Amino acid sequence: MNTDNERILQTEYAEIMQKSYIDYAMSVIIARALPDVRDGLKPVQRRTLYDMYELGLRHDRPYRKSARIVGDTMGKYHPHGDSSIYGALVVMAQDFKYGMPLVDGHGNFGSIEGDGAAAMRYTEARLRKLTQEVYLGDLDKDVVTFIPNFDQTENEPSVLPVKVPNILVNGAEGIAVGMATSIPPHNLGEVIDGVIAYMKDPDITVEEMLNIIPGPDFPTGGIVTNKEDLTEIYRTGTGKIKVRGKVEIEKAKGGRQNIVISEIPYPMIGANIGKFLNDVYGLVESKKTSDIIDISNQSSKDGIRIVIELKRGADAENICNLLYKKTRLEDTFGVNMLAVAQGRPETLGIIDIIRHNVNFQYELATRKYTHLLAKERDKAEIQEGLIHACDVIDLIIEILRGSKDIKQAKNCLISGETKGIKFRVKAHEKEAKALHFTERQADAILKMRLYRLIGLEIEALMAEHEESLKKIALYEKLLGSRTEMAKDIIGTLLDIKKEYATPRKTVIDQVEEVVYKEEEIKEAEVTFLMDRFGYVKTIDKATTERNREAVENDYRYSFSCMNTDRLLLFTDSGRLHSVKVLDLPGGRIRDKGTPIDNLSNYDSSTEEIIYICPLKQALGQKMLFVSSDGLIKLVDGAEFDVAKKTTAATKLNDGEKLICAGVVGQGDTLVLQSKKNFFLRISTMGVPEKKKGAAGVRGMRLGDGDSLEAAYILTTEDAPVLTIKGKKVHLNKLHISNRDAKGVKR
Repeated sequence: MNTDNERILQTEYAEIMQKSYIDYAMSVIIARALPDVRDGLKPVQRRTLYDMYELGLRHDRPYRKSARIVGDTMGKYHPHGDSSIYGALVVMAQDFKYGMPLVDGHGNFGSIEGDGAAAMRYTEARLRKLTQEVYLGDLDKDVVTFIPNFDQTENEPSVLPVKVPNILVNGAEGIAVGMATSIPPHNLGEVIDGVIAYMKDPDITVEEMLNIIPGPDFPTGGIVTNKEDLTEIYRTGTGKIKVRGKVEIEKAKGGRQNIVISEIPYPMIGANIGKFLNDVYGLVESKKTSDIIDISNQSSKDGIRIVIELKRGADAENICNLLYKKTRLEDTFGVNMLAVAQGRPETLGIIDIIRHNVNFQYELATRKYTHLLAKERDKAEIQEGLIHACDVIDLIIEILRGSKDIKQAKNCLISGETKGIKFRVKAHEKEAKALHFTERQADAILKMRLYRLIGLEIEALMAEHEESLKKIALYEKLLGSRTEMAKDIIGTLLDIKKEYATPRKTVIDQVEEVVYKEEEIKEAEVTFLMDRFGYVKTIDKATTERNREAVENDYRYSFSCMNTDRLLLFTDSGRLHSVKVLDLPGGRIRDKGTPIDNLSNYDSSTEEIIYICPLKQALGQKMLFVSSDGLIKLVDGAEFDVAKKTTAATKLNDGEKLICAGVVGQGDTLVLQSKKNFFLRISTMGVPEKKKGAAGVRGMRLGDGDSLEAAYILTTEDAPVLTIKGKKVHLNKLHISNRDAKGVKR
């Protein structure tokens, strides 16, 4: 029952869902997944660094357990689970992911090969000097706005006062709802030069900027191969950067050569190194190359070293091109420079990012010097009061001795109020009435210690006051002139560059696309073997001759074919699967082989192979198809010369199966056998030719409840014999009838 103050609001369910989803999406985008363009940090990274700052984990202090950092961050600022916080902490400590790591990790923080970090209870961390000075250095100067945390019990910075474009220096990766960011890391020194160039010329073009920041500088090094595409990528903020590993060719024993990979593409870090090794193994197993003997990963803490051993006389340059083409030794880094700018997600070009950062630097500097100016003015005010107090110290002492309480003395110092104060010298009362110290000065005078009256202390106070006046003049000059402020920011940037900049690791180049010359395969005759379990292999002609009896008796299929040919696998579902003979494992007669399912799209659990032949055997010939419904047809073998690995071989109705397929020649006959043991022998020349996608014609007239059980293609030499109910049926002696007859009962 509704009360008087209750109302029922009716609204569309779709509208509520739409609004709720948009709210959720924006929450993920702004508060979780995307970095802020100003400090280049996601909220979890910002909160973790700030918590470490609050815990006092300076670069020159002892490490603290990661579990303590994670727990403190989660309890105070980021209540979204410890795994996300520790994950962010680990990544910020990995020098193979970050151009300039922000956390100094102690313990196992993972490896470039994809090994995970140890549990947080085993590792320790602290801030790096760079992070402490460049990312958190001015937090105590009121340079950024602090906001309440999730439960209103703490305050946290809305952004860190980072002095460089961290979003370019360390890059960023993040997946939000409906959008993702992927920004490559860059060289710190080059980025600082780019910021300075923009400050001197805000109209600088992307082309001019790329003369200063030529492209990404990945911590793993490598070679960017599409330099010409970078201008458009950095103008729009989106595109694809092609990166290659650094390869050297070393001489080995016995006149052989080794390919040594000393730098890998940035996208290869992690589990992709293992995948690269497997891909190289795959090239050998699939016979793409026979020049690779072995591959070994000899990487250590000193760097990457992957060694590929080659055969004597192998073309090392061509093998390198094969690796670029077929493995992740050449990979693509997808660029999407998406960040939160002025509270909303925006895709930014490099000039836009630097512009936002420069505006942020001016804002930081303005707030910093406004804060310092206010402090210095307060300091100068007190200094002036103390200096003046030293000049009239006798008067002040008499005021203090003659006052009843501190309030009376303070009023006298501020406003010259002498009522109730006893003066020994009447002239001092007149002088006291002329006093007009400020309240802050009066407090300082009342707290002043007597040792400040020593001559040297007074001189030091006056020198300190002079210094304060200089600082005030400097701060006023900076705040009053954008040009002077720019000089100060540039000076700070140059100091950072001098102390922290490192040489570039990634080479930027324009490289033509590689051309791999495939090895010419020597055509040879081999024997295809498939056992009753579906395991296949090929053996050479000599092995076939030595094991003729085993080849003929132990295998379901055995026939000669060329190693350059393709095999056609026809199944009872009416499908054709194609397999290259070169893809089949070669070996000895006693080798087990490989399941045909693993080499093709054939699935032994849903279909059965009824015929296999080489493509060259089918070309120029006619192929006969017989279905369980008694339909037959001929198809030109050329129709099965297709590029697809799987295609339809014939048209079947629901529930219909293909029971026979095969190449037919001049003079061949076809025997059809029904379940009720009716036999019909017809000439294959009387079977009409149709397209593979067409249905066949009736080959045998079946009685009610009868269906075709088997079909046999007979050459003139074939003399197969069946036993039906104890009686032998010689198929080659059956009378040749016309198509569409009922046949004879046996």
